[in-house]
Amino acid sequence: MNTNFKMIKTEEELRKAVDSLNAQSAIGLDTETTELDPYTGRLRLIQLAAPDGVSIIDLDAFSNGGNGELANNQALLPLKRLLEAPRPIKIAHNAKFDAKFLKHNLGADLGGVFDSLLASQLISAGDIEERHGLETVATRYLNESVDKSERLSNWSFELSQAQLEYAARDAAILLPLREKLIDRLKAEALVKCALLEFECVMPVADIELAGFYMHKDRWLEQLAIVEKRRAELAEELQGILAEESLQGSLFGGTQRADINLDSHQQLTQALERLGIPVPDSTRNWKLQPLAAQYPVIATLLEYRTVQKALTSYGQNLIELINPATGRLHADFRQIGAPTGRFSCTNPNIQQVPHATEYRRCFSGYPTGRKLVIADYSQIELRILAEFSGDPGFMAAFNSGADLHRVTAAQVFNVPLDQVSKDQRDFAKRLNFGVVYGIGAQRFSMMTGLSAPEAENVLRKYFATYRGLDNYLREAANRAVHDRQARTASGRLVRFRYDENDRQQISMTQRNGKNTPIQGTSADILKRALRLLKDELSNTSARIVNIIHDEIVVEADGDQAKEISQKVERAMCAAGEEYLKTVPVKVETEIADEWIK
Repeated sequence: MNTNFKMIKTEEELRKAVDSLNAQSAIGLDTETTELDPYTGRLRLIQLAAPDGVSIIDLDAFSNGGNGELANNQALLPLKRLLEAPRPIKIAHNAKFDAKFLKHNLGADLGGVFDSLLASQLISAGDIEERHGLETVATRYLNESVDKSERLSNWSFELSQAQLEYAARDAAILLPLREKLIDRLKAEALVKCALLEFECVMPVADIELAGFYMHKDRWLEQLAIVEKRRAELAEELQGILAEESLQGSLFGGTQRADINLDSHQQLTQALERLGIPVPDSTRNWKLQPLAAQYPVIATLLEYRTVQKALTSYGQNLIELINPATGRLHADFRQIGAPTGRFSCTNPNIQQVPHATEYRRCFSGYPTGRKLVIADYSQIELRILAEFSGDPGFMAAFNSGADLHRVTAAQVFNVPLDQVSKDQRDFAKRLNFGVVYGIGAQRFSMMTGLSAPEAENVLRKYFATYRGLDNYLREAANRAVHDRQARTASGRLVRFRYDENDRQQISMTQRNGKNTPIQGTSADILKRALRLLKDELSNTSARIVNIIHDEIVVEADGDQAKEISQKVERAMCAAGEEYLKTVPVKVETEIADEWIK
C-alpha cells in the first residue's frame, strides 16, 4: 500500500493541514509514542489520514525536542479543536491508547470516535478464537497485509523513512477499513451497540489515566497477616490430611508425608481416607455443601481463599504502582467478555476481595479527597423482570418491596414479616442463580439440599413466577434454535455447539438465558460512564474504578455530596434508557476508603 504523506513541523503547516482535514467527514488517526505508558513515554507523532494523503505531525517540533509543554502550546490549539470535535469522525484502532496520550499531552478529549478494534470485536459476536490486531483485521476485511516490523523501533530520536512510511500506512488503512466495518455492522444490526461502545472510549481512557490510590503500607500489613494465616491453615490441613510414611526416620517412629494441597488427586485420596464422600471434582462450589458437616472442608476452603488472595493480590500490586503518579493504573478491556462486560488486568482491581481489610487499602488521595461508591441495586434481577414481564417480579420492584424477602415468603410459605435472615439469604441465592441459568444439580451443590429437594424448590419457585419461567424457557430454546442471543443495545452473541452433544446444548441454553441479562447490565454501565463523563466535567471528580454494576468516583471532600447526587442521577438515567417498566435504583455512599 503506497501512501502519500507530508511532515508537519511548523505552526503554518499545521494550520493548513487542520483546515483541510476539517473538511473531511472522517479521518484516520494513529499515534507513535516512545513508551506504552503515557506517564513515562512521550507522544512523538500524530498521523491524520484523508483520502488524498496523511499529515504526520512531529510533536518534537512543537516541544523543543520533548522538553516543552505541549498542552500549553498555542500553536497546537487548532489541532486540539479538531481532535475534540464530533466531526470529522476519528477512526482509530484501539482508540483508547491514542486517546490517553492525546489527553495527557494535549489535554484533548477525543471526540467523534470510530474504533475499528471494537467494531471488529462486535462483529465477531463473542468468538473468543478470533484475533483483532490491526494486521489481522486488515487482512480479514481488506485482504491487505500490514507490516508491523517498525512498531517496536525507537521513536525517540531522528526518524527513518521506513518509520514514517509505517506510521502513514497505519493511519491511511483505517479509511477503507471503516467502510467495510460499517457494512458489516449494518448487516448484523450492530450500529446502536457500536455507538454505545465508541462513546465509552474516552471515559475508559479517563479512568485509566486517573488511576486508583492504594496505601502501600496498609497493603503490606495485610499481606503479612494473610501469609501468617496461610501458614497456619496449611499446617492444620497437613496435620489432618498428610499420610504417615511407613519408612521410619533416623530417630525411629514415622515421618509425615505432606500432600500437595493443590493436587486434585492427592487431595481426593486424603479426604477419602477420612471417609469424606468426595464429589467428582474438588472445585470450591462442589465442596461447599460438605463444609458444614466436615470441618476439614471448611478449613480447606478458607485456605484456598487466603491462597488466592496472596497469588492474585499479593506483592505484585505494590510493583504495579506507577512511580510517576503513586497510583495503580489498571488496563480495562472494554469488551472483555462475549456479553460485553469489562475485564481488567495489570492489576485486576475489579476483583480485589470484598473484605474490609483489603478494601481499606484504597482511598481518595491526597488527604481530603473522598470516594463516592455507587452501585446499581439488583440490576440484573430488574432487567430480568423487565424482559420477562412477570407480574410478581415486577410488582416487587414497583412497590419497593424486598424481592428476596418476597421470594422467601413464597418458597417457604410464611408471612412476609416472618421471613428469617437465613430464609432471605436462601432466596437471594435462588434469585441470582436463576439469572445465571442454574439447574437443580448446581443448586443442590450450592445449598446442600438433596437433588429431589432442589428440584422441588425450583419447581415451586417457577410456579410462583410463571412469566419468568416462560421467558427463560423461550430464551433457552431460542438460543439453541437461532444459535445466538442479543442484549438490549443489540449486542450479538453467537453460540457454537455440537447438536449431538447434550452437555454443549445445555450450556447453550444456560448462556441463552444469561447473555441478554448480563449483557444488558454491561450496556447500562457503559451508557452510565458516557453520561458521567459529561455530568462530572468541570468538577473535581474522576472515576477511579468500575466493577460490573459499581462505579467508584474520587472527589474533593467539599464536593462529595453534590458529586454523589450527580453520579446517582446519571446512573439512573442510563438504566432508564433500557428499563421502561421497572424502576432503576442506585445506592451511593461517601467514604474515606473503598468500603461500604
